[in-house]
Amino acid sequence: MKTLQEAQTALVQAWPAIQDECLDVLGSELHYQAMIYHCLRNHGSVPRQQLGMNVKMWIRGPVTDLFQGLAISKTTGYQAGFEPIPDVVIFDDGIGSDWRRRNREKTLLHMLIAIEVKASERKNGRLRPKEIITDVEKLVAHRSEAEHRGGQMLPVMLIIDSAPLENERMTADALKTVIQTAADNHVELLYCSQHSSYSSMD
Repeated sequence: MKTLQEAQTALVQAWPAIQDECLDVLGSELHYQAMIYHCLRNHGSVPRQQLGMNVKMWIRGPVTDLFQGLAISKTTGYQAGFEPIPDVVIFDDGIGSDWRRRNREKTLLHMLIAIEVKASERKNGRLRPKEIITDVEKLVAHRSEAEHRGGQMLPVMLIIDSAPLENERMTADALKTVIQTAADNHVELLYCSQHSSYSSMD
């Protein structure tokens, strides 16, 4: 997999299977991340040498206000940079099957798609726009950091709203707010529940 277009195609191809796999069980966010990885491998044909989970990317000297602020908020001695950890990452083939923390310069430059995952897993609680918008803002900053260094990255927010109880799923207004915020920031958004689904990539 060499291009951003190939990575986008892989995600679009895997999306129906991601919905089926994730909505068929009630699990944690980490479980859904693993299912997304599985579907990208088996239905999107992403090579295992180019697909990572919870990839730690140390960014020294961030240029975005958000990552600069997050770096400064760290304890003394750790303020030289910020380490975003996207849930699922598709790399181009230049990554060389190595996305260890020590390879942080390459992870940023060879990233094609970064996916942040949110899932409904709280008893008597639902996903709210603020927490999802926070992830959208981080994705936007991450894209800017990559572009500043000569890379490219498509940011994707993926929401698995699998809760069977209505009072534990996002409201229609909340979803509308999140969709609009993602669109305004040029972040792709994928959403599914037992009753509805949405993809900005259609």
